[in-house]
Amino acid sequence: MEQELPFLVVSDANGNVFELPPYRMTGMSMNTLVLPPPSSLIELPYGSNIFMLPLRHAIGYDPRTGQYKEITEYKGNPVFGASAFMAPAYMQLLRSAYTSCRDVSPLPLYSYTALGWLNGKFYVCGIRIDDDRRQDLENFDLDHIGEQAQDMKQRFKGNRLAAHLVDHCVCRYGCPAARNFVLERWECPLPTSPACNAACIGCISKQPVSSSIKASQDRILFIPEVDEIAEIAIFHLENAPGPVVSFGQGCEGEPLLAGDTIELAIRKIREHTSRGIINLNTNGSKPDVVRRLCKAGLDSIRVSLNSAQVDFYHRYYRPRDYSFKEIIKTLHIIREYGKWSSINYFIFPGFTDSEGEMDALFSLIKDTRINMIQTRNLNIDPAWYIEKMEFKIPQEKSIGLINWLLWVKKEFPWIKTGYFNPSKQGMKKEHFPV
Repeated sequence: MEQELPFLVVSDANGNVFELPPYRMTGMSMNTLVLPPPSSLIELPYGSNIFMLPLRHAIGYDPRTGQYKEITEYKGNPVFGASAFMAPAYMQLLRSAYTSCRDVSPLPLYSYTALGWLNGKFYVCGIRIDDDRRQDLENFDLDHIGEQAQDMKQRFKGNRLAAHLVDHCVCRYGCPAARNFVLERWECPLPTSPACNAACIGCISKQPVSSSIKASQDRILFIPEVDEIAEIAIFHLENAPGPVVSFGQGCEGEPLLAGDTIELAIRKIREHTSRGIINLNTNGSKPDVVRRLCKAGLDSIRVSLNSAQVDFYHRYYRPRDYSFKEIIKTLHIIREYGKWSSINYFIFPGFTDSEGEMDALFSLIKDTRINMIQTRNLNIDPAWYIEKMEFKIPQEKSIGLINWLLWVKKEFPWIKTGYFNPSKQGMKKEHFPV
């Protein structure tokens, strides 16, 4: 098996990456070094990124000694770890293996997947979790997107939300969902809320001034008018294939804090069209607002969790005016109204697949009868996350994320696993619990 493993990939101080034979790629599950099983390796997906890990030393496996080795230099020059940030629809199985220098600042808010090189190709420890191609990079012609973006801005002239989606999301950040909006297809984002009632450690849109990390993007600064939201949503639902419109995006706070506006917008949308799915991505903190949205015509909800264990959830989300019990109540309300419910479940190798977390997830699913688990690679420095969560080291026993997926399918055969909010066609009868 050792000879089949890709070689370790490192970076020089200038960000140039290269393989380092004879050392083989190594992954980490929590803080445990793992030789990746060949079945866990795939070619680096098109549209992924490769990152240098500054002031982090890669750990490789030396087949000559049967030992792991920290690599600090190559030909007398310092080298550092390298990692992959996988394209959408892929789930991380092992994180990058490295040690950190003392007093380093946390890495930027991305996920860091184990990376190797063999026979002219990069390999990662991952799996495609969703066959939906809506955010595959090969489906995006950037020149065409640029033209369509300006056309869309003119179509909705004076609409601040449309301008935000074009100028901020498409042109500045290259958001795949916003690109699909201007291409009039699939899922359209509807960012609405500049405020939030949580202070997530890994928030990608707002970090306190005192934070040692920078948010990946800026947050929307206004609440759109009902007419601005409805104008975009109605157009998209009536014209796009497999249409979904979604409140709650990475460039905003918590949409339930704009619940009054969203409720009126949903009612106006449904007065004009019954087509497609109106979805809400949320922390689930305000079940009474969720009930109102269900009555107004909300079709589906996705509630984000880093953990099904109360203590670990609170350590990450740091909720300001709600607790875990409100999340459970929200999921009960969704089931009461017969709507589609997903959890946006942040995957962390060695924790997600640990006994304690699996027991908690089992209880949550049995209680709430959700339809879907959307797996997300947690965008955070893994070493920093372990420290902030105060995880037990050495870790609890874990079974590996491939086995975790098999466990989910066995225990909850109705559960759909994937990455994206499904269209109406994707909400099949077999994914609703009896």
